[in-house]
Amino acid sequence: MKKISLKIKVTLMFTFFMTLLTCISLGLLFSLSSQEILGSVQAQLEKRVYESMDEVSVQNGKLDMEQDFYDLEDGIYLALYDETGTFLFGRVPYGFQEKTVFADGSMQTVGTGAARWYVFDIKYRPGEFQDVYIRGVCSINRAENSMKTVQRLALILLPLLVALTGTAGYFFIRRTLRPVRQITETVQEIQKDRDLSRRVGLGRGTDEVYVMAETFDKMLAQIEEGFQREKQFTSDVSHELRMPAAVILAQCEELLEDENLTREQKTQLQRIQKKAFEMSDMISRLLFLSRADQGRQEIQKERVNLSELTEMAALEMELLAEKENIRLEMQIEENLFAEVDESLYLRMVVNLVSNAIAYHGGPGYVKIRLQGMENQIWGSIEDDGKGISPEDLPHIWERFYRVDKARIQDSHSGLGLPMVKWIVQAHQGEIQVESTLGKGSVFTFWLPTEESGEKK
Repeated sequence: MKKISLKIKVTLMFTFFMTLLTCISLGLLFSLSSQEILGSVQAQLEKRVYESMDEVSVQNGKLDMEQDFYDLEDGIYLALYDETGTFLFGRVPYGFQEKTVFADGSMQTVGTGAARWYVFDIKYRPGEFQDVYIRGVCSINRAENSMKTVQRLALILLPLLVALTGTAGYFFIRRTLRPVRQITETVQEIQKDRDLSRRVGLGRGTDEVYVMAETFDKMLAQIEEGFQREKQFTSDVSHELRMPAAVILAQCEELLEDENLTREQKTQLQRIQKKAFEMSDMISRLLFLSRADQGRQEIQKERVNLSELTEMAALEMELLAEKENIRLEMQIEENLFAEVDESLYLRMVVNLVSNAIAYHGGPGYVKIRLQGMENQIWGSIEDDGKGISPEDLPHIWERFYRVDKARIQDSHSGLGLPMVKWIVQAHQGEIQVESTLGKGSVFTFWLPTEESGEKK
């Protein structure tokens, strides 16, 4: 039941309880109706027997019966007996035992199985004639059979009633849950497109669903406002920090040109310069991501040779790889062209390769692959380094997140992979990672060969 949608669950519950209620109601109705029908049969039998007294008369000292006495009305048989129980006039149903004891004014039930009867006797003296018994006989099975016919019809119609109830309930519940579906779809679209400006917008209403939708909209407005403040703060701080970092770098370069500095002083200045450079690089990445979040990061796409760009990025990383005792291997198909932003593509590849080198632990290799596929280009950066643990893997695309074992790599701020992911998505591509702890990682990306969609 966990995988069934809510409207199906509610429909099944609604149908079940409606069916149960219908069955209980029909059971009570049939039980009461059966008693009512049998009671009605008894009342008709008594009435008919008493009315038949007017149809018995005495003519010239003999009993004379009207024709109506012999008529079969409502399945009631009438018969006349003398005091000894001898049959005189009338009709008796087939299978009825005539030896049934007479009981004046009493309703009797005789017979078993398919031959059960109501018997009602009255003792009557017509004129100066001797006492006689008028007996009325009516079949109980006939009355019960008519009730069984109704029951069979109800059993035949019950599945149809269940189907109609379930169908009507499904459409009613689906209509009732439509606002909930709208809320879900809106939240999913916000999650997919990361557009916090969207709202559910159900309108005015007083029920719980409309109140929940209004609460969602207010919450989204607060979240959007918070994100906007955070983006603006990041952008402002990055702008403010660019100038001090640039000044520190410039002063370090100028001081390092002074020949009067001692060796220890130069070493200290070089350390300051390195840290300032790392700070400047982090500020640059923060500004890039801030502009990307605000939709102000421009992308200048043009048709370029990705094979050459990838080789160029790999060559930039050769010195760093040799320093870490890592072998760069390239399997790049020639003359692969696509519509990309050249500088952003280079930044993407450099970030992926530098990450593979920095977190490798050496010695080993880093393989750079690129090949053409149908309407897209496939690339991968593979290494045989330390790998990423399953606990860390879902978080590597988060800003400032760094695997604990790699925190000694101070030059990596944890902003490179978020930049890589944004660049790939901005080119309508996809990127994914597979990693095994202690065996290495593989970052795989796909980029379309032709431009599609709007520029971000």
